[in-house]
Amino acid sequence: MKVSACLKMAFALCFAASVAAAQGKGIYYVTNYGAKGDGKTIDTKSINKAIDAAATAGGGTVWFPAGSYLSGSIHLKSNISLYIDQGATIVAADYTPEAGYDKPENVVTNQYEDFGHRHWHNSLIWGENLHDVSILGPGLLWGKGLERTNRINKMTDETFMNPNKTIALYKCHNVILRDFSILHGGWFGILATATDNLTIDNLKMDTNRDGMDVDCCWNVRISNCSVNSPEDDGICLKSSYGLNTGRATENVTITNCQVSGYDEGSFLDGTFKRTIDYGADGPTGRIKFGTESNGGFKNITISNCVFSYCRGLALETSDGALLEDVTINNITMRDITNSPIFVRLNGRMRAPATDTVGALRRVIISNVVCYNADPRQGALISGIPGHDINDLTLSNIRIYFKGGGTAEQAKIVVPELEKEYPEPGRFKETPSYGFFVRHVNDLKMKDIEVHYMNTDQRPAFMFDSITGADLEHLRGQHPSGVPTLVLNKVNGLALHNSPNIADTKTDHIDHKEL
Repeated sequence: MKVSACLKMAFALCFAASVAAAQGKGIYYVTNYGAKGDGKTIDTKSINKAIDAAATAGGGTVWFPAGSYLSGSIHLKSNISLYIDQGATIVAADYTPEAGYDKPENVVTNQYEDFGHRHWHNSLIWGENLHDVSILGPGLLWGKGLERTNRINKMTDETFMNPNKTIALYKCHNVILRDFSILHGGWFGILATATDNLTIDNLKMDTNRDGMDVDCCWNVRISNCSVNSPEDDGICLKSSYGLNTGRATENVTITNCQVSGYDEGSFLDGTFKRTIDYGADGPTGRIKFGTESNGGFKNITISNCVFSYCRGLALETSDGALLEDVTINNITMRDITNSPIFVRLNGRMRAPATDTVGALRRVIISNVVCYNADPRQGALISGIPGHDINDLTLSNIRIYFKGGGTAEQAKIVVPELEKEYPEPGRFKETPSYGFFVRHVNDLKMKDIEVHYMNTDQRPAFMFDSITGADLEHLRGQHPSGVPTLVLNKVNGLALHNSPNIADTKTDHIDHKEL
């Protein structure tokens, strides 16, 4: 036997021994189950075969070495970890019968959510009723063949909907998602519904619709994530009716995260482009509670987050939910394309007819700085008649707007929009450039400053239909002849220590300009 042949045989034997040893330690290489990773072969069956082998053995790590793995639906199992190594990419194959995508399930029938929120199986990676699951590693999930909606496949003319999610989790617990990246994630990069004890850490997402939606989940930790999602929300908490009942999203921390709206793909490649026109409201990419809001949001904290070239922070309850016990602290924003802070309680009521308008209460927002905010709207905070926001505290906030508002805009009467979709752009311009606050009971504002970069003829602050307002150190830049503050139907006002505004304490003001 030639020396080279002997060396090859020895290497093969050593490799086989190392693989056997690795699998004896609970590591299952997908390449040992037939996956090619060549970017051409459909590897769906081989990947799922490796997962099944690990599950049969009681659990383990299914390992993706460097390569490009074309796949349809990958079925997670309990006690399984997927490890996507450096240089490894799992690519959502184009939708064909050979790709091996699962059909959306038939069992979920509620009419209150859109298709994406109530189907999970039509995804690149999905799991249902699982425990102790993780997806780890520095590799990439590329949703190349995923849809951003529920469009029917024209090539096959099938009547069910195309795959449209990168990762979908339904009724799972003890889940870890860590260190990987998602490119072009479809309708949802991550949709986690009723998934408890969920950790999402150190992900980079550059996607064409929602980054991550955490829906009806308990005990969630989202940290150290960067989400670029110009065409929809970046990090979004929801409490939909996707379970055919209401369930709160509860006990959540979001910390050390960044959201943005650069052109898709330009975040991961480091070019951070801003070439696409997304219309008047600009790219999305924000942190938001809602819009689906049936079950509620409780006991949530957001801290140390950065918004860059996207829409502002949004807290919304519109479908009967309670939004309560929330703290938001240490937020920086730059180049914000709509209202930098939007807090909204209304009655869209995409819910059963027996449900009633919800409540928004006990919210603290502090230590916020925002530069170069859109000039059309200030921070916009509004309940509706008969349904006040309760116990809202805002402190240590600095916002710098582009300015340029007119005296005519200062006369605008802002519509209530009681039953409409809760989005700042629906309100168009506000009559104050800094803060417009309406239908709030027990409002506390301290150390709030607003400025403009171009002269704005609107007042800095406007308060309308407020009961119990404790205002301290409000400072608003304004031209000569324009008031800093306008009060309409305010009961129980205590205003003090605000530059160029006389201290005021009164039981009732019908209308006053200060």
